[in-house]
Amino acid sequence: MRVLLTGGYGCIGTWIVRNLLQRGDDVWIYDLKEDPHRLDLILTPEQMRAVHFVQGDVTDLPRLRQALDENKITHVVHLAGLQVPVCRADPMLGAKVNVLGTIAVFEAIRQAQTKVERLVYASSAAVFGPPEHYPAGRVGDDVHLTPSTHYGVFKCCNEGNARIYYQDHGLSSVGLRPWTVFGVGRDFGMTSEPTRAIKCLALGRKCHITYGGWQDLQHVDDVAKTFVRCLEARYQGAKSYNLRGNVVDLATMHAALCAVDPAAKDLITFGKSQIAIAFDLDDAALQRDLGPVPCTPLVEGVRQTYDLFRKLHAEGRLDTRDVDG
Repeated sequence: MRVLLTGGYGCIGTWIVRNLLQRGDDVWIYDLKEDPHRLDLILTPEQMRAVHFVQGDVTDLPRLRQALDENKITHVVHLAGLQVPVCRADPMLGAKVNVLGTIAVFEAIRQAQTKVERLVYASSAAVFGPPEHYPAGRVGDDVHLTPSTHYGVFKCCNEGNARIYYQDHGLSSVGLRPWTVFGVGRDFGMTSEPTRAIKCLALGRKCHITYGGWQDLQHVDDVAKTFVRCLEARYQGAKSYNLRGNVVDLATMHAALCAVDPAAKDLITFGKSQIAIAFDLDDAALQRDLGPVPCTPLVEGVRQTYDLFRKLHAEGRLDTRDVDG
């Protein structure tokens, strides 16, 4: 595959790049500026040299189309977007990047001279409202969506536009809805705190997770592998799918940290407030239509993340800006 990623320098994009390179695929990252600091955490120097950079704005339709045509792109992963805090602070900017940028990606693919075989884009579990808005039990993909943030509303808009592009132009796409993604490179966003706690534990520092309640913890490499699986699996349509990892409360997350390093008992604490997003999401449709997709057990995912943070710290390569101060 010849894969173009928008927003490929983020956490999920970094791990998708790693998986693609391990498979032998060709990779281009389309972004405003070259910023490989997360890639440097998990790629070898040889792999770093294999990643191609294309400068461009995700809202710039002619530039996107040029990138697709000049590089003969066959598959696209669209990740570029502004997260909850930025969308809350500047809704107009959030709408421009998250909604108009996504439409530009769809339109560039529709107009491209080179046939793009598959588009997979990042939606979010933030399309759902609070848990109390839904009946008890696992929540399916197609329930009524009642997001509680601008970010979630923008993601709903993108899912709707994806459906219209398939309806009007036959442009198939797969939308994926991650929840709390954790792993090396996750250093920003509303649900980055569990990763910050693992990093602090690896450094022997105290950390307080500001919220509590239940969440769905998804190891970033599992999420990356799911994106890659959706790039290659046979599919036609424009559906958005729930992802499901380890659905646990924060006490269980804390127990997993203690299992990896008993020092977590004294170093890591957590709050009580529940994030206002339904957490018990059903991934049966994803497994049926595009699976199988992986789910690393929680303690193992925490251990892998902790061990990699320790290794990077010992090598003097761990970025601690998100935990300093």
